[in-house]
Amino acid sequence: MRKEVENWWEQAKDDLDSAIQNLTIKKYHLVVFLCQQAVEKGLKAVYIHQKELSPGTTHSLIFLASEIKLPSEHFKFLRELTPQFVNTRYPDAAYGLPKDLYDEEIAQEYLKKTKEVFKWLKLQIEK
Repeated sequence: MRKEVENWWEQAKDDLDSAIQNLTIKKYHLVVFLCQQAVEKGLKAVYIHQKELSPGTTHSLIFLASEIKLPSEHFKFLRELTPQFVNTRYPDAAYGLPKDLYDEEIAQEYLKKTKEVFKWLKLQIEK
């Protein structure tokens, strides 16, 4: 595996692990933020692995997923996940404090769907 792919993949896995850890301390907005980060970095790892070039500075989960042929059943989740990298961090992005906008149920659902995407990404990395 190319070092660049390994770096993106390792950071994606660490972000997912951090999301899981934040669930235990009830930092639900951080769970969702880290799920978005984990998916983006995982998609970039697979993109680089498959295409042997950088995707550039894009943050579009849909673009990355389309390029690597992620199964379409994950696209609804990606459309929900994409804006979370802003909504989870800025009080003026979603008209409320991020810490108050997310609860355990929401965080668990994002984590569940992130893990589903990760199963597919892992299979691609191992090819």
